[in-house]
Amino acid sequence: MAHSSGSTGNLKNGLIDFTAGSLGGVAVVYVGQPLDTVKVKMQTFPNLYNRGMYDCLKQTLKNDGIIRGLYAGTTPAIMANVAENSVLFAAYGYCQKFVCRLTGVEKVEELSALGNASAGFLAAFFSSFTLCPTELIKCQLQAMREVNVQGSQTAVRVTPLQLTQQIFRQYGIQGLFRGLVPTIMREMPGYFFFFGGYEGARELLKKPGQSKDDIGFVRTMIAGAVGGVVLWTVIFPSDVIKSRVQISNKSQKFLKVGYEIVQKEGVMALYNGLKPTLVRTIPATAALFVVYEYSKKWMHESFGD
Repeated sequence: MAHSSGSTGNLKNGLIDFTAGSLGGVAVVYVGQPLDTVKVKMQTFPNLYNRGMYDCLKQTLKNDGIIRGLYAGTTPAIMANVAENSVLFAAYGYCQKFVCRLTGVEKVEELSALGNASAGFLAAFFSSFTLCPTELIKCQLQAMREVNVQGSQTAVRVTPLQLTQQIFRQYGIQGLFRGLVPTIMREMPGYFFFFGGYEGARELLKKPGQSKDDIGFVRTMIAGAVGGVVLWTVIFPSDVIKSRVQISNKSQKFLKVGYEIVQKEGVMALYNGLKPTLVRTIPATAALFVVYEYSKKWMHESFGD
């Protein structure tokens, strides 16, 4: 695929990556949101859900039903995922070119898994800034009932917009960026492994002499799932800490919170909710990459190079 020259080609490729990433982000939410809610509840209120994933699913369904319970926070989740994946994949495209320049590789297609992993590492820095506020709202909405029960208030239903305004009024702009450091600390190493795992798996799954882009639907899904599983296993402890920091509305130090969790609840508490996350990430990241790769391919073919 010969890409059009110069900056217009660059901009067009950036826009295509941005759009394909957005579509992938929407797919992730519809596939994975129920188990994401279970993950956040288990991370933040392990004492309420100490009997595991199915128990948490069952209780959430019983208390709040499907839409209000399992799909709680879907609107900000779509906003979070679209905001993150659009910026992430657009930045990833540019960072791949940057890594090519640094390492003297001719074409992006020829980058090694390590090169792609490094591009993902850099791209995640940029997407953290769009992800942090949207993810803060999502976590707070998902754990709303439990937070209210602990504070013995009656549960009030708020919309994502009302919650955003409320945080903004109370804490100002930095209130929405609470947890930015743990977000960056989670995202950068996470996406190093995510893109490394994905591109590495695509390398392994292609037949001799075949291009990574032609490995087909099922293999793209498998590679996506591998990337997702590697990502979450590596970053899960920092995700637990981030969830706790974001629902607490207090300014807290990342390492201090981690240390307190380990002290009070043991090391395994840092892996609370890993099971629903891995069960969710397999279909969700498979969907993300299939939608991303195929919509990108289609846009390149439709809008010509």
